[in-house]
Amino acid sequence: MQRLIDTQNRILRQADTSIKRYLYKQINWKNRLIAITGQRGTGKTTILIQRIKEAENSNEYLYISADSLFIYKLSLFEIALNFRNNGGKYLFIDEIHKYPSWSGEIKHIYDAIPDLNIVFTGSSILDIMKGYADLSRRAIHYTLQGLSFREYLLFETKVDFPTFTLDEIIHQKVTINLDKPLFHFNNYLKKGFYPFYKEEDFELKLMSVINTVLEVDLVQYLDLKPSTIAKLKKLLQIISESVPFKPNISKIADLTSISRSLLPEYFNYLERAGLITMLPSHTKGIQALGKPEKMYLSNTNLCHILVGNDHANIGNVRETFFASQLTSLHTLSIPKKGDFLVNELTFEIGGKNKTKSQIVDITNSYLVKDDIEVGYQNTIPLWHFGFVY
Repeated sequence: MQRLIDTQNRILRQADTSIKRYLYKQINWKNRLIAITGQRGTGKTTILIQRIKEAENSNEYLYISADSLFIYKLSLFEIALNFRNNGGKYLFIDEIHKYPSWSGEIKHIYDAIPDLNIVFTGSSILDIMKGYADLSRRAIHYTLQGLSFREYLLFETKVDFPTFTLDEIIHQKVTINLDKPLFHFNNYLKKGFYPFYKEEDFELKLMSVINTVLEVDLVQYLDLKPSTIAKLKKLLQIISESVPFKPNISKIADLTSISRSLLPEYFNYLERAGLITMLPSHTKGIQALGKPEKMYLSNTNLCHILVGNDHANIGNVRETFFASQLTSLHTLSIPKKGDFLVNELTFEIGGKNKTKSQIVDITNSYLVKDDIEVGYQNTIPLWHFGFVY
């Protein structure tokens, strides 16, 4: 137990609490059981550490990582009971997906130690609302997205700009005092989705994140074979090089040596891991379930790292940005005309010379342009959609 406390104290001394992610303010820390999931590298650990560091009495908190060698000497329940008997009140467990039979242990702690609050984080591949009915009824679940463009600006300029609803954005209500917005926006597209973007070896670290998700997280949680991981890597590369990716099952099966019957499952693996986003066709209704019309990488940083900054297709990058920002709060689909349908609103994405020809006869349609600072009528700057969270 002392080793765990010493590790926590070392982490607390190094933690930076000056800037907090959007989710920090949304979490009701009074809940007895809280689950925080999200993509690897988006800052889940930092949120836990910041909470402990700002507590009036940090001795009432214990932070442990589920992949720590120390916790395998005791069960999670034994650690929790020992901590509680020594005055502990809040147990924070990081990367819970790395602990075998984690859901049973959490449920045991929750039921047997009612005066202990538990917060645990896990990979986005965890589905605590499915398969763990007893646990899902107890836990309050939060999902942490990567940095929005607004949050990136907070890190860069130290200005906490407000958020805007989709309705406010389409009605040109985004009025902020930001110098050179397109300069910041272009930098964000290349590296700005992950909180570690300022590190000198950002590209290497992001590739490490991708490999860890594929080679460790998916293998541990889904019990996949190494040969399957190799196929997933090839599939991810194919998706990243497309503009955007419209899945042709027969062609993909030939290129990856994945059987046609297994491809939908493989796509699901990549989406649950937070590496891709699948969007259905709006016109096909229930037939579209399980049959995505288009696929995107989950964020623009992945576009640049997997294809290369000089080779990333700008049209794909623009659409990926729009999808990555809006899917956090809205349901997106692919319309017959236009690029995206959101809440019965049609959006066409393009550069500053893009025209309305493709959506001219569609009501409630909007032209979203890159490379412009100010919008007018139904034409909206692309970067404005980076302020929804």
